[in-house]
Amino acid sequence: MGSIPYVVEDFQGVLQVYSDGSTLRSATLPFHVPVHDDGSAVWKDCVFDKHHHLHLRIYKPAVSDAAAKLPILYYFHGGGFCVGSRTWPNCHNCCLRLASELRAVVVAPDFRLAPEHRLPAALDDAWSSLKWLQGQALSEKREEWLSEGVDLERVFVVGDSSGGNMAHHLAVQLGAGSPELEPVRLRGYVLVAPFFGGSVRTGSEEGPSEALLNLEILDRFWRLSIPEGGTKDHPLANPFGPESPSLEPLKLDPILVVVGGNELLKDRAKDYAKKMKEMKKNIGYVEFEGKEHGFFTNDPYSETGNAVLQLIKRFIS
Repeated sequence: MGSIPYVVEDFQGVLQVYSDGSTLRSATLPFHVPVHDDGSAVWKDCVFDKHHHLHLRIYKPAVSDAAAKLPILYYFHGGGFCVGSRTWPNCHNCCLRLASELRAVVVAPDFRLAPEHRLPAALDDAWSSLKWLQGQALSEKREEWLSEGVDLERVFVVGDSSGGNMAHHLAVQLGAGSPELEPVRLRGYVLVAPFFGGSVRTGSEEGPSEALLNLEILDRFWRLSIPEGGTKDHPLANPFGPESPSLEPLKLDPILVVVGGNELLKDRAKDYAKKMKEMKKNIGYVEFEGKEHGFFTNDPYSETGNAVLQLIKRFIS
């Protein structure tokens, strides 16, 4: 008889990986976040990838001006490519707030998670979700909420943590003008505390742990999500790693990087913005002093959350 499988990786009980490669997942967050739904936005779920059984959640303002077309914001959740869902209350609250405050249609896709599906699965699914929107734009029978009153030429991507990493790779894949998605037109990308990696530790990574994040968690996420045999310098983890293609010749749409001043990921986000600026990319960088990872997603109704919303509002205007 074989040995009984035992836990080899455990992320706060939300994700457990066993010695035989099997996994056990919890549907709940490792910390309590109450749902904040004041009725100012409405939402519904749709299937966008039948083959992989993937859904997305669409949000829109409960009341909108019929004369003004609403922009579309894609929101990719965080979770180190290993955990998270459109249904988690922090993601749900954030999307409700984005829809109501920015007067936008928000699309929040799920994507396959590691370690069952290592990178680039999540990126493939992000691309598939955008192709779904293109399919809607070209269809005579569009999803009802996308059939009128939306501006398919004003689409933006907002990515949180690992979602910010995905936003970067979508920006690179699509290039300026996003010609592969016509008639859909992406206009810009917001990277909130993007989850980038590298073999050499940064100063902020060597600093104190955060309330909800530490180096052990970061290393575990990379260990479980990077393609087999890869390191934290893999091109999907480190945009400027030794094997990463040069970004200098690429023409990209505008990018905005937002990060907390006390985040372990701060130095990588700051270095990313600095290097992109040196390459003459249209990129902005805003740092919120004293804030830790999740400061916007986990509390979008806070004073700082309002400030982030105003930043995004200016960016998409």
